[in-house]
Parts: sequence; structure tokens; C-alpha cells
Amino acid sequence: MALTYPSRVARNHPPPLWPLRLFKVVEDSMRPALRPGDGLVGRRGGAPETGELRVFRDPRLSTRWLVKRVGEVYGTGADAIFEARSDNPKAPGAVDSHELGWVSAAGTYRVVYTVRAPGRRDQ
Repeated sequence: MALTYPSRVARNHPPPLWPLRLFKVVEDSMRPALRPGDGLVGRRGGAPETGELRVFRDPRLSTRWLVKRVGEVYGTGADAIFEARSDNPKAPGAVDSHELGWVSAAGTYRVVYTVRAPGRRDQ
């Protein structure tokens, strides 16, 4: 699932080491948990844990961010690597560790809060 920054955030970008960052969901690969238009608050760092949502740079296109569910984890802390899984792997354009390989935990964000898109009543 690709993510974009809301335009307000892009113009007023936080310092590089700021622990919180905002993201906006734009694709369907994490349905039903996340849908296009949902906002995410990510917190930098921490050890990845199986089942949580993590946001990380797409290794193939550094300007694009992906959000995936953590599968297996190998290692600890920033040295850990994890399997990135899509909740909806059949969605158009969905990618995960089957295509990307395992993901380094360094520089990733743990999703700590989700803001549902307007008009969405489930969850």
C-alpha cells in the first residue's frame, strides 16, 4: 500500500529525527484494516512485533512509503529485519516481502494511531 503525506505536512516537514510522522493511505493492499483516505500516525523506531503495522520506504522507489503488517521477525531493535505482509495481497499493485524481501527495522515507523476516512463507519 502506497502512502502519501498530506499536503500540509509536506510544506511544514518535521525535523529529520522527529519521532512522529503523518501518512495517508492511498491504495487497497491493507483492506479491510486500512482503506484509501485513512490517516496514520507513525512513531519512529522500536522493535518490530509480529502483527503490528509498520510504515517504511519502498526499497524500489525511495519517495514512496508502504504500510504492511509485520510477519516473522529476525533480530532485535534497529538491527532487526521483518517480513512485510499485505492484508489484501490480491489488490492491484500490492507488494510485500514476496517481491521486496525482508525489510530492515531501521528507519521504520510503528503505526500508533489511525484516523478513519470521512464516511467510514466500520471499526
